[in-house]
Amino acid sequence: MTDPADELARVVREHAGRLAASLMSLLGDFAAAEDLVQDAVETALRRWPHEGIPDRPDAWLFTVAKRRGLDVLRRQENYRSKLAHLQWPVRPEPDDRLRLIFTCCHPALSREAQIALTLRVVCGLTTAQIAAAFLVGETTVAQRITRAKRKVADAAIPYRIPRNDELPERVNEVLTVIYLLFNEGYLSSTGDRAHSRDLVDDAEWLTTLLAGLLPNEPEVTGLLTLIRLHRARVAARFTADGRLVLLRDQDRAQWNQAAIADATTLLTRTARRHHSPGPYQLQAAIAACHCEAPAWADTDWQQIVVLYDLLLHFQPTPVTRMHRAVAVRYIHGPQEALAELDAIATALDGYPLFHAVHAELLRADDRSAEAHEADRRALELTSNPAQLDLLMSRLS
Repeated sequence: MTDPADELARVVREHAGRLAASLMSLLGDFAAAEDLVQDAVETALRRWPHEGIPDRPDAWLFTVAKRRGLDVLRRQENYRSKLAHLQWPVRPEPDDRLRLIFTCCHPALSREAQIALTLRVVCGLTTAQIAAAFLVGETTVAQRITRAKRKVADAAIPYRIPRNDELPERVNEVLTVIYLLFNEGYLSSTGDRAHSRDLVDDAEWLTTLLAGLLPNEPEVTGLLTLIRLHRARVAARFTADGRLVLLRDQDRAQWNQAAIADATTLLTRTARRHHSPGPYQLQAAIAACHCEAPAWADTDWQQIVVLYDLLLHFQPTPVTRMHRAVAVRYIHGPQEALAELDAIATALDGYPLFHAVHAELLRADDRSAEAHEADRRALELTSNPAQLDLLMSRLS
């Protein structure tokens, strides 16, 4: 049975994004359109739980937005005239929402502003919901959104789909925003929460929307597949009391095998059609190697190392090298993996996962005292409750 709260979130997300795209397209005023949509969304969140979701949620939201616009903008005659003549249904073209996403994720905006604006305008989240998702104050989120809207206006950021020569870089910008959303939801980096299902839901919804609007962009499909493969394992990631379960220890019987099969089929079909592997497709292929192994001992580590080698061409980062070192351990042993970690130790000294991985490899090499110190360093750097619990259990 569908959770009423989930259904409400889905309806708001779907129709708020469409309404924002339509109002922006018709009014040509990003800030005003966003304000009208948010007023309608907040009204819906107050009333729909008690009154029920209307038969035409899109028309309901539009009516509230139009009424509010006419009430508060009487002095702006030209704008008021536009609002007065708007009629619903306004059937937004798919490109309307695509333009909206590219506007929210414009490189002229800071990354934090891109994320906040995307959640607010495209997903229809309120300031309070965004603040709760990222465990920051509402004032902070409100300031980010205000600055972002001002930047859109002052920099005359165009409400359009990028030109063909701009598209690859700009699509990557959008995917980066969604990827960061997913990562924060999958394993929270701050606060007293291990993960956030809502952020993961929003990341998957945005990627699904983008895949429908840009069906010929293989990296969009790659990110969608990556998210779905990780979500297929969600039932086994935590114990009933919230303890984190590492991949090697997860009960694979709890994995959603149908979702894994669908995701890997989509990834394979995309790879055969486009022959242009990118970082998200490669990360999805690595996740697929893990998901398809019947047991941890059956993992194809050789293939995973090859995929990491390819990924290094696109993302030659210390984090990529760290993950590759984990795979190297299962082929060549912990000493060779530790040698690879030594080369990136300075770059990742402030990254808790590096020290946790380092501890694992030291422990595998019978260097327990050094492993203990590495775990202590990881403990100092993380605030995620599930990670804290895991590290403290190792130290005890």
